[in-house]
Amino acid sequence: MGTRTDAALAQVVAARADLATEVDRLEAAGRTAVDIPAKIKRSPGKAAAVAGGAVFLAVGGPRRVFRRARKAVTGHEDAPLPKALLPKDIEKALKRLGTDGDKVRGTLERDFSHYLDERAKERRKEGLVAAVLGLATAAARPVALRAGKRVADQMMNPDATSFEAQLEKIRARTPADRTVQEKAQPGAGPESGVGI
Repeated sequence: MGTRTDAALAQVVAARADLATEVDRLEAAGRTAVDIPAKIKRSPGKAAAVAGGAVFLAVGGPRRVFRRARKAVTGHEDAPLPKALLPKDIEKALKRLGTDGDKVRGTLERDFSHYLDERAKERRKEGLVAAVLGLATAAARPVALRAGKRVADQMMNPDATSFEAQLEKIRARTPADRTVQEKAQPGAGPESGVGI
């Protein structure tokens, strides 16, 4: 029965040592990931690019770029809709046309039909441009998302040299051999209930 107890104690001690090692590695990885000044010193160009990209997203840059691209392709910017056409303005326009309702209706229908005929070519062109821009946006979105994710991963991924330096600092701070301290305690086996 004593051999099993010694084996179980050895397993517990080994598990504690492994846990301590993993905690040290996790702490070193966390410290390396958030060590922004060191990242800036190592590659200031990359740090400036990440900061510039963050500012670009924060101020609504993609939306502005898309609007300018649409204006460059279509040749005009979407005009804002009027706030409201007041009823008194409508009344003035109708009174200028006369008092005969059929005449007013005919004039309005002819003018509107003429307007639609003039705008038909432009509407078709705008529809085609909108479809092409929609497809281009749909195709570019996954690429942009993947690139953003890659930048975020690189920003949070610790490089090997910084990681090892942080790990050495943590190891220097902690006792050299934790298992020696645990074994030094008399009666620290699982049957005693001490230390478990």
